[in-house]
Amino acid sequence: MTMPETAPGPTVAVVGGGVIGLAVAWRAAEAGWAVTLFDPEPGSGASWVAGGMLAPLSEGWPGEDEVLAFGAAALARWPGFAGRLEAVTGVDVFVAGETLTVAQDSADAADLRTVADWVSDRGHDLRLLDRAGVRALEPALARTVRAGLLAAAEPAIDNRQLVTALRKAAAEAGVVVRPVQVRDLAELEHSRIVLAAGAASAALWPGLPVRPVKGEILRLRQRPGTQPPPTRVVRARVHGRPVYFVPRADGVVVGATQYEAGFDTAVTVAGVRDLISDAEVVLPGIGEYELVEASAGSRPGSPDNLPLIGRLSDRVIAATGHGRNGMLTSALTADAVLAELDGQPLAEAAAARPRRFAASTLSGGSR
Repeated sequence: MTMPETAPGPTVAVVGGGVIGLAVAWRAAEAGWAVTLFDPEPGSGASWVAGGMLAPLSEGWPGEDEVLAFGAAALARWPGFAGRLEAVTGVDVFVAGETLTVAQDSADAADLRTVADWVSDRGHDLRLLDRAGVRALEPALARTVRAGLLAAAEPAIDNRQLVTALRKAAAEAGVVVRPVQVRDLAELEHSRIVLAAGAASAALWPGLPVRPVKGEILRLRQRPGTQPPPTRVVRARVHGRPVYFVPRADGVVVGATQYEAGFDTAVTVAGVRDLISDAEVVLPGIGEYELVEASAGSRPGSPDNLPLIGRLSDRVIAATGHGRNGMLTSALTADAVLAELDGQPLAEAAAARPRRFAASTLSGGSR
């Protein structure tokens, strides 16, 4: 592959044009860097196949202190990030203001109490609801729902609006997009390189502990005369499988399966069957909606459910391994990468520094 000549002065190559790469490219360009983004199809892949939940609190679990702290710090960055993006593009990406996690049985209800106690002890507000409290908020939910956990600080965004807005913001900030596939970081001559290639990152930095995790998702459209979708994000567990509903202007997104299936992004009959079956248990009226799209993507998973953000070498900075939380952590990741470019790592992103893994794993050759 023949790479373009780089501009004089400090330059950054962002490899990967998903939500993380786009956010980093936009913010770096606004900060004065000459940025080139490399991706054959910017905005596609896992970033296009997402629900858009920003829910680090209701997903918390005892023992995962660093994951909770990182997620909460990421959530706190979102108002400023979204406000700046709306000022630049005119796009408001938010679609819901709260997250409601519901319990189908006594074991699920006990888990909600465990989460509420643990997360509240760490300074975050979660509110337990009984059956009547849940139905008062979301009357379309099944009568079998026994309890709920309301996270009033957990909104949701439209992932596709976010990707579209970030592409616009990046272009207006002067980011140059090269629709090519980078196969060797050593071929890039930029001052700094940001590796934001998602699940494909390990192919560019051998040994990097990032793997593809398949997820299938459905997009449903409300038909005339059918029950409106929830106004909040609704999360549940059915037969041990997680299911969630995220509102959209014309319906709802239902997700998501999770498989260790490599880079297979084919939508399976079993995956669609399970999602629809589980969704109807929680929201019975969903069966009357129109099935608009079934899609799958490869999320970039890491061994400890935290991303890798920080230096891999003097020139290469990782911004990958975000798993299911690419949307949530995009704002914090962009800020953390800018701090790395300035040589002053961000304290809030310390838990995500790649050096927590063995140096031999992160060597990746000389770049």
